[in-house]
Amino acid sequence: MARIIGITGPSGSGKSLLCKHLADTGIHCIDADAVYHGMLLPPSRCLDELVRVFGADLLSENGEIDRRVLSTRVFSDPLQLKLLNETVLPIVIDEINRIIGDLISKGAQSVAVDAPTLIESGFYRSCDMIIAVLAPIEDRVERIIARDGISRERAMQRVLSQKDDAFYSSVADVTIFNTNGEADFEKTAKEIATAISQI
Repeated sequence: MARIIGITGPSGSGKSLLCKHLADTGIHCIDADAVYHGMLLPPSRCLDELVRVFGADLLSENGEIDRRVLSTRVFSDPLQLKLLNETVLPIVIDEINRIIGDLISKGAQSVAVDAPTLIESGFYRSCDMIIAVLAPIEDRVERIIARDGISRERAMQRVLSQKDDAFYSSVADVTIFNTNGEADFEKTAKEIATAISQI
């Protein structure tokens, strides 16, 4: 039976890097954010729901969601962020479950799902193992700036809008602190891959 691994943690902590190292060991990885962003392209049920809930002013001239407008709105207002999650998470989880089923049908033994909202969505209950990836706030801010090309103010706003470390580690079977450089992180990832194979 295939093993489902949930990977969660705040933005900029290193979840994608962990998935990269796990993929190198043969574990299939699904990036929940990438799935979500792919579902923002029209025509899309997810896109339609966002427009219904938040308004057509979210749309750019080409009919796609203007992600800068949406992120500015939700990361400055906890209620708007909660509404966003309630709107899109069920749709994204349905798609992730479809992808997992397809991978398993093709023989996948382990599938890791990188999902910052793993807990909020309830998907953590479907996982055989949960990994939380944590990192200092300043490290996360710098990674978000480099990754997304946004200002320090917006990166910090995004970081402060997220849950604290205890929220992620409270349901985790394994908690990784991404503080000692990529070589150490890669070593930890390989140890986790070995542990996954023994579940």
